[in-house]
Amino acid sequence: MAPNTVRFSTKHGQTPTMASTPRPIRRLIEGVKQFRQRAFPDKQQLFERLATGQNPHTLFITCADSRISPDLITQSAPGDLFVCRNIGNIVPAYGEMMGGVSAVVEYACTALRVTDVVICGHSDCGAMKGLLDPGKHGLEKMPTVSSWLRNAEAARSVVAVTKPELEGEPLVEALVEQNVKLQLAHLRTHPAVASALAEQRLTLHGWVYDIKSGLVSEFNRGEEKLVPIAHAAA
Repeated sequence: MAPNTVRFSTKHGQTPTMASTPRPIRRLIEGVKQFRQRAFPDKQQLFERLATGQNPHTLFITCADSRISPDLITQSAPGDLFVCRNIGNIVPAYGEMMGGVSAVVEYACTALRVTDVVICGHSDCGAMKGLLDPGKHGLEKMPTVSSWLRNAEAARSVVAVTKPELEGEPLVEALVEQNVKLQLAHLRTHPAVASALAEQRLTLHGWVYDIKSGLVSEFNRGEEKLVPIAHAAA
């Protein structure tokens, strides 16, 4: 039997078990048990309110990277954030790749009427590393990923021209930052965002999260300089 096969007990009169379930999924199952036994009772009234609807204040667009936890980073409660995650925290310009991200943006701004949208990039981003060196990161075997990352190509071009001296980690860092700025520009092309901005009921934010230090920085209103979030204008 393959090592990842789930083997249930078949002894007569016994309930099937998950004894040989792969170890990582066992941790998830145990987590669900702990949630039901400990976390859920503490927030039961909140979940009862949320059971019939949601009213999040912020659309949080970030990378699918497993090291990024929007709720943890922002210390938010269930119901606060409408979260969209994808490789490279990308928002295709309107009409370029109509799909899940575009639908999320439209729904958040039109149906949920969020007051803020955050695009959050992060340090050591694999998507940006792949954009810089597709061969090294095996993108020739991932045509869908390669196609998706074309939505960040303009950021790579800007960094190549404005900071040609950079290499290694500083180059990745510069591309992460430029990509956030590019995706904010893409975001403004979406009709739902444009109308909400015109009505002055929506504010856009560009963030960068440093995994090692836990520091979150935000672009100032001119989108030229990153400042620690504690010093950013509210």
